[in-house]
Amino acid sequence: MYGRDPWGGPLEINAPDSSAATDDDRSRNLHDFDRAALSRPLDETQQSWLLGPMEQKKKKYVDLGCIIVSRKIFVWTVGTLLAAAFLVGFIVLLIKTVPRHHRPHPPPDNYTLALNKALMFFNAQRSGPLPKHNNVSWRGNSGMKDGLSDTSVRKNLVGGFYDAGDAIKFNFPSSFAMTMLSWSVIEYSAKYEAAGELTHIKDTIKWGTDYLLKTFNSSADTIDRIQAQVGAGDTSGGATTPNDHYCWVRPEDIDYPRPVYECHSCSDLAAEMAAALAAASIVFKDSKTYSQKLVHGAKTLFKFSRDQRGRYSSGGSDPSRFYNSTGYWDEFLWGGTWLYYATGNNTYLQLATTRGLAKHAGAFWGGPDYGVLSWDNKLAGAQVLLSRMRLFLSPGYPYEDMLSTFHNQTSIIMCSYLPFFPSFNRTKGGLIQLNHGRPQPLQYVVNAAFLATLYSDYLEAADTPGWYCGPNFYSTAVLREFAKTQIDYILGKNPRKMSYVVGFGKNYPKHVHHRGASIPKNRVKYNCKGGWKWRDSKNPNPNTIVGAMVAGPDSRDGFRDVRSNYNYTEPTLAGNAGLVAALVALSGDRSGIDKNTMFSAVPPMFPTPPPPPAPWKP
Repeated sequence: MYGRDPWGGPLEINAPDSSAATDDDRSRNLHDFDRAALSRPLDETQQSWLLGPMEQKKKKYVDLGCIIVSRKIFVWTVGTLLAAAFLVGFIVLLIKTVPRHHRPHPPPDNYTLALNKALMFFNAQRSGPLPKHNNVSWRGNSGMKDGLSDTSVRKNLVGGFYDAGDAIKFNFPSSFAMTMLSWSVIEYSAKYEAAGELTHIKDTIKWGTDYLLKTFNSSADTIDRIQAQVGAGDTSGGATTPNDHYCWVRPEDIDYPRPVYECHSCSDLAAEMAAALAAASIVFKDSKTYSQKLVHGAKTLFKFSRDQRGRYSSGGSDPSRFYNSTGYWDEFLWGGTWLYYATGNNTYLQLATTRGLAKHAGAFWGGPDYGVLSWDNKLAGAQVLLSRMRLFLSPGYPYEDMLSTFHNQTSIIMCSYLPFFPSFNRTKGGLIQLNHGRPQPLQYVVNAAFLATLYSDYLEAADTPGWYCGPNFYSTAVLREFAKTQIDYILGKNPRKMSYVVGFGKNYPKHVHHRGASIPKNRVKYNCKGGWKWRDSKNPNPNTIVGAMVAGPDSRDGFRDVRSNYNYTEPTLAGNAGLVAALVALSGDRSGIDKNTMFSAVPPMFPTPPPPPAPWKP
């Protein structure tokens, strides 16, 4: 009988003799079978049956499922990866823990440095209870009874800004100053933020607009008067009545009467105030309640300006001696444009693009002062603003005709600023004479520098490389170069090597025509005439009015640093506002405006098709 050998060979069993075999024989036979089996080689599976798991030989290969690799290679690979991971982690830890030396930011350019200082002038001009962060150590609370002490008014007119080196609060130039500051923020808020001044400039604007809202019934829809001025300065005819020009005292020590001047037909003033509030409403558009309050006040003022026609400075009034307005048509154009941008109401745009209004404002006749933006004449500024609309919105009919006219006039103004054209003379040092050699030139120069830089940025944003002056084409770089040369002159690049911005550079005016800066804060209260000794002192001012741009040099680049000569050494709100606007426009390492914020309230514009032609008649 044959059976199956579990090791693969035949197994012979003698069945007949199996019963007779003894146990010893069977045991001996089994040992023989074991030796026979073990003498043959076994495969791995068979060895595992006999030896068990602990006695298996080490495998030389590793089965990874998809591939089989050598165990040695596998171990080396895993080890290398772990070592690399450890090394990378160590390097990362080292980088994060070892102190790093950051590459320093490039130093601010001169325009940014001057901007930081120029804004400080407005802190020095504040009236009323000063905030803790005012940062002008020699100033304190002042004018705390303004308006209330005038029995004919009895109104709280505390706050606002003093105009110049005196303590008079003129609404006309201060409104223009706030409009210019707001315009610069709308266009260049990113640059203000980069300079660390965005909060500062917005605080400055709000200080001014809060006061303007006090000077009329801002909650009403219709008004019949504006408190146009606080304080008086007329000393004509040898008058010796104590007032803000006859006396020389610190604003904090004023004890003489401060009358309030009201106007009942003052189109120029009301429209300029409307422009200031409308422009500021765009600056504060994220503060919805305050912005709406400003818009409502602007609408009320503009309505008053249109209903009650007249100049605020007519009739030989006190304002006429210092800020005499030559007309109100330019303010209609200026205020209407700003109200359109603030509200999106087409009624204002229709007014601003009325040919008759533009003609009255002098848009077509030119003249020696054509293109000169100032506290008195806003035509050039309005034309640039309306050119902005044509460049970026292209509203088409029925506005295109007048908008293209304003755009062409703006191009002519920009041509007049260039040295290739004889519109304005220049000093030997290169300062453009926009006021034709008359005193206090710098306030006009900074406004022109702002308009030139801004218009250059408009063209670049509209992908337009330049503009034509007659047959000649000029690039936008020419406009920026004009602005830079003028501002560089003011900052010290002039024949006298004099910086006309106090505190900027090493050589600047030390005898600024300014009462607060010229009288020491020494707890001594000087009376009206007692302060004259400080006015007439030849010593430098004990207090530095940082950032004040003085009136400027004469037509021969000459300058007299004399406190009593205000035509050289007196700073003003309107002048410094233009300076701030020009400086922020030129600051930083690149040009660029915010195209959209100005139009935030303007609805989408779809050009109206022109009317059909008249029917043909044979």
